[in-house]
Formats: sequence, C-alpha cells, structure tokens
Amino acid sequence: MSEIRIVAATERDVPQILDLIRGLAEYERLSHIVEADEDRLRRTLFGERPAAEVLLAYEGAECVAFAVFFTNYSTFLAKAGLYLEDLFVKPHARRKGIGLKILKRLAALARERGYGRMEWSVLNWNQPAINFYKKIGAVPMHDWTLFRLTGKALAEFV
Repeated sequence: MSEIRIVAATERDVPQILDLIRGLAEYERLSHIVEADEDRLRRTLFGERPAAEVLLAYEGAECVAFAVFFTNYSTFLAKAGLYLEDLFVKPHARRKGIGLKILKRLAALARERGYGRMEWSVLNWNQPAINFYKKIGAVPMHDWTLFRLTGKALAEFV
C-alpha cells in the first residue's frame, strides 16, 4: 500500500473535488440532485468568503478521498465547532484506514482551533459508516431530527 497524504485543497483541485462529489452522490443514490459545477465550486470554496474547507487524501499520486467541512457554533458551549458535511472514499480505496486518517486530521484541526465539538450526519441505511463512527467513539444523536428547507420551499418561505 502506498503512503496516504492528506492535504488542504486549493483552487486548482476544483475538478478533482467535483469528481469526488459526483462519486459521493452516486454512492448515496443522489446523483439526480447534484447541481455543483466547477465555477460554483471555485466561487463558494475559494472565493472572497469561502463557505467551507476541503481536505483531499492521496494514495500515492491518486486522489482517493475528500472531506468538506465548515465551522458551526454551539450556544451551550459558547464555542465554534467543526461540521463535517461530506466524507467520501472511493470504493477501491476503502478499508485501508483513509477515512480514519481524515477524521483524525479533522479532530486535530478542531483541537488546534479551540473548537468544542465535531459533528456530522450519516444516512440511516449506511450501516458500514454507522458502525465505523460508533467504533471510534462517536455518539448518534437519537433525540434530534435534522430539518431542511431547500429549493421551492426555501424560495417561497418569505
């Protein structure tokens, strides 16, 4: 197995980021809702006010995984937190510890930045991911239900 490198993405990585987004969408059976394109990614990730950060994982010369994350805030802790929006490892690169390395890098970033917690969501049917997260000590938040307002509902809610 080649060495795994985890690096912060730069604007030149936008095509690779889009490829990984498409891979994630395919895995989650959500390809039909992907609207991301290279121009929008450049603006939202590397423009004047970046909305998120991206880590890329390389196995040798191949980019095999990514994590997209941003800052959230806990009023109870009065501290910022790290919200992991997406973590995806290409199917052929799974079970090599790459996801674990990415999560450890994110946890290190959270500690370095003085954040109070790290959070993410997982699809209910993704049992391998759920098992993995529990194994590392993450706790499912069964008392909370995620709500989303998007698309037409968001546009009409004025």
